[in-house]
Amino acid sequence: MSTLVRELKVLARLSAPVVLTQLGLMLMGVVDTLMLSRVGVTELAAAALGNAWQWTWMSFGLGLVIGIDPLISQAHGRGDGPSAALALQRGVVLALAVSVPIGVCLWHSQAGLSLLGQEPAVAQLAQSYNRFKLPTVPCFLVYTALRQYLQGRTLMAPPTWVIWGANVLHIPLNWALIFGHAGLPALGVAGAAIASSLSTLLMLACLALVTWLCELHAGAWRPWSLACLDLRGLRHVLRLGLPVALQIGFEACAFSFSTLMAGWLGRAPLAGHQIVLNLASLSFMVPLGVSQGAATRVGNLIGAGDLASMRRAVRAALLLSVLVMSCSALAFALFRFELPRLYSTDARVLAISAQILPLAAAFQLCDGLQVVAGGVLRGMGRPDAAALANLLGYYLVALPLAYLAGFVWQRGLPGIWLALALGLLVVALALLVWVRRTARRPLTAV
Repeated sequence: MSTLVRELKVLARLSAPVVLTQLGLMLMGVVDTLMLSRVGVTELAAAALGNAWQWTWMSFGLGLVIGIDPLISQAHGRGDGPSAALALQRGVVLALAVSVPIGVCLWHSQAGLSLLGQEPAVAQLAQSYNRFKLPTVPCFLVYTALRQYLQGRTLMAPPTWVIWGANVLHIPLNWALIFGHAGLPALGVAGAAIASSLSTLLMLACLALVTWLCELHAGAWRPWSLACLDLRGLRHVLRLGLPVALQIGFEACAFSFSTLMAGWLGRAPLAGHQIVLNLASLSFMVPLGVSQGAATRVGNLIGAGDLASMRRAVRAALLLSVLVMSCSALAFALFRFELPRLYSTDARVLAISAQILPLAAAFQLCDGLQVVAGGVLRGMGRPDAAALANLLGYYLVALPLAYLAGFVWQRGLPGIWLALALGLLVVALALLVWVRRTARRPLTAV
């Protein structure tokens, strides 16, 4: 037990700054939702649809960039700094390349959302929102590559400082641009998007500046060269990143489809869905941070050839996810009437949110287990399992059941959320089996 406790402390030390980083990223979305809910139900619904459409495409690019994770963490574990630097450079190349098709998809948000049955007025407002958020795409993806480079080398704190510093700017910017304060015009939804773009640009610039000025790249750097464009090397990153992209993309698209289904029910159900999804996403940032800490720890230990410690790290990561998500599940159940009031005063929206918060509480444990198990497998250089599990759980179980429960059996929004909970249970069980099987085998570096 003492070795497990020690491993929990190591994992907590690695994960805590990442958790704070993820919470800082999510706080921007929470601030947008809180402020736009004061503007109106239509504006909140438009931002919900715009974010769903954006994240459908952005998640794929994010997964490709995160493919550098095992390359960096394992290179650091074996003391190979130049290889870690080359992985970062190739991650930046991929981030910029994939930003182009993502940007095209965001520019045409209205056509896609209208094709999927959303109200024309709300879809048009969502498109305006996404067009103003276009700069966030390359900035966020390059920021992610640099963040993964630092975290893979156990430098967890700098991204945390930067993201919370960006929030210091984002909150007053949102307040000024949405409502028209400090001499600025009241831009509503467009103001929230402009504030997000400026804050994301600041995040990237500050993290790059901190890395350079504090010499955080020392011992793990090489000059930029044509090696970062080598097709064989880029294919290797893509081979690792594509399963991660599919994993994150399958999950993101599933929740985006659930948002679209909520939109078919009307503006109030869509607004209530957005509030609960926002709360669930905020709690999800904690196990997501643990999963990134676990990926770094597992990758470092594999690179160092210490497989016994790697297996202890796996057990500690899964236990930590259960502990943290039990707290959020309890909070959702106990404060299902109070939490939605932070977002809205609309009586119907509040009633809908309170009705589905207990269902969100029900899948907290499964959500935490599946994301941490996915991080463990990513650190092992075997992310394909998470992609297959998400495909099975969301597209063969959750989404078909959500449509049946929500519309055929006429259970509405509660039926959709119950189906999501069942899908997450399937994903979590499948990944736990895969982690157990993989951890028993002799592992080699990627």
